[in-house]
Amino acid sequence: MIRTGAAPAPRGDFVDLGGRRLHVVRAGPTGAAPLVLLEAGSFGFSADWGVVQEKLAALGVRSLAYDRAGMGLSDPGPAPRDGLAIVSDLEKLLETLGEYGPFVLVGHSMAGLHVHLFAGRNPAKVAGLVLVDAVTPTVAADVAVRHGAAQYVRLSRAAAWAASKGLLRAISPLGDQIGLTAEVAPHKRWAFGHPAHNRAAADEVIQWDATVAQATEAGPLDPKWPVVVVTAGPAPMYLKPRAIQADPAWKAGKGYVENVRKANHASLVGRRHADVVVKAIDFVRKAAA
Repeated sequence: MIRTGAAPAPRGDFVDLGGRRLHVVRAGPTGAAPLVLLEAGSFGFSADWGVVQEKLAALGVRSLAYDRAGMGLSDPGPAPRDGLAIVSDLEKLLETLGEYGPFVLVGHSMAGLHVHLFAGRNPAKVAGLVLVDAVTPTVAADVAVRHGAAQYVRLSRAAAWAASKGLLRAISPLGDQIGLTAEVAPHKRWAFGHPAHNRAAADEVIQWDATVAQATEAGPLDPKWPVVVVTAGPAPMYLKPRAIQADPAWKAGKGYVENVRKANHASLVGRRHADVVVKAIDFVRKAAA
């Protein structure tokens, strides 16, 4: 049993970006292509993708998940922690690893903005995208979503403060809302109560408006890229935010939308529902080939 205050032993490797390190977890057979890049949502990190990576590896698919700067086991990065800083780190990480694509980009939640920005900056390196209950630039422009984002910024600040006082460690057993395996769940529970992780995560959320603007300026996705949108929960697809969320798949030459009614935003990538995400990744991988 890992104590809530003690960092678990790393599952992967550390990659030096020139004086600071990012924690990286790679899975699947060496050299298999295309590489699947997994971007966790806000407050998330490599552990969030533990189940998905295990299932992809079983299919012979190679994947990479990592902890963004300051989160999980990665060293802090320079401020501000907006989308441009995050994507720049990812570009440096891939270059350091000698990975040049094309990549299947998978973004959960707020990371939909990060993969959109990466795609806009690196179009020749994109094989396709999977958006997992993700925020897109058009979703973020919706009035209701903008109001919710403002509330979320305040909640993120509160979470960082609570973690700094040690208040979240007392409830860290509740930190895995995804439904991870016994190997990975302790990493998620540890990060849930960790002050530095929460502070870095809040710093990303605070930059919401800047990240949305940067992703929007990157322009629309190339319709040649296959895109799958996976959503969670019983909300009908005709509701405005949900319909906007599905739009990238409808505009793609190849793609589809799948709603998992019994999943929630977190459990969509856990043991109960990860097969749907893996199926989407496999579709995009094959469509791109």
